[in-house]
Amino acid sequence: MRLKMDLQLFSDLEKTEEPTPKKRRDAREEGQVLQSREVTGAFILLAMFLGFKLLGKYIISNLIDFMTVAYGAIEDVESLFYENNLMIGFTKVVAALLTIMLPILLISFLAALIANYIQVGFLFTTKTLEVKLNRINPVEGFKRWFSKKALVELLKSIFRILVTGYVGYKFIKKNITEIINLSNLEFMLILRNFAAMVFSFSTRIIGVFAILAFLDYLFKWLEYEKELKMTKQEIKEEHKQTEGDPLIKSRIRESQRRIAMSRMMHDVRKADVIITNPTHIAVAIKYDEKLYQAPYVLAKGIGLVAENIKKVGRENSIILVENKALARTLYDTVEIGDLIPEDLYQAVAEVLAYVYSLRDDF
Repeated sequence: MRLKMDLQLFSDLEKTEEPTPKKRRDAREEGQVLQSREVTGAFILLAMFLGFKLLGKYIISNLIDFMTVAYGAIEDVESLFYENNLMIGFTKVVAALLTIMLPILLISFLAALIANYIQVGFLFTTKTLEVKLNRINPVEGFKRWFSKKALVELLKSIFRILVTGYVGYKFIKKNITEIINLSNLEFMLILRNFAAMVFSFSTRIIGVFAILAFLDYLFKWLEYEKELKMTKQEIKEEHKQTEGDPLIKSRIRESQRRIAMSRMMHDVRKADVIITNPTHIAVAIKYDEKLYQAPYVLAKGIGLVAENIKKVGRENSIILVENKALARTLYDTVEIGDLIPEDLYQAVAEVLAYVYSLRDDF
């Protein structure tokens, strides 16, 4: 028996349960989200490739203009080193480079935003910026360096480098003749042929990165789901937090029942008559033509509650009328505060008429 209990304890501590929606929301608020850097990198690379494809003529045209100016300046090298000329030359170089690269940099920035939004959605949290002692603890840092996660990331980086290097090697080996012959061509042909080779190589690299990104995202998803898994004990604790402790809820219901009972017993004193079974059912009836068109039930009960209703009635000089069938019907079909249904008008009216006649006699 003791062994069985211990095994049950261990099973409760194992993360075998799927994460609850609350667990997922809390993890997201803490900054723990499903995100792959490989997907972002592949998306940026694809965007840059398309950017170069669409803006290729613009980039080459500006590059030619820049190089024309640069080669022209070589003819008068000495004047370049004058203070004013050096500043003007530096400004022109920066402006030319920004003109050439700014569109591509902007495309890369937008691609990074879109890639992250697709994976994570809109998320703003300061939890990841909070200072945690374990982040600056050298021992914890050392553990992270040699953890399983760090080893996996290292292997992934090595694999990515090897695959990319292999693709690059195969491409160069295949086009080595064309690459060597570039030096024998005119400048414009060199640019065109080189650009064509870059685009050809880029398509291969993008394909490789897309496959690696898919595999990495799949790995990240499996790892993310594993980290979010919960133990049975965690689910029980979460249920207590969201639904409330059963013991506390039971006490609240009991308190509410006592308050309702006290209010009902207080209302019994206003009754015109209490109809009894007579031993174990009691129904208190009130008729106020200013409020309602029909009599209504002030209180009802069975067993001990019925005895208390009759006791309060006797203490307040309320007449008790024995009518087994009517008491049972009222108890079963009419709720506290509800009007008497039409099919019981006659029976209740007869009881009230009897009560009023007794009062008149007194």
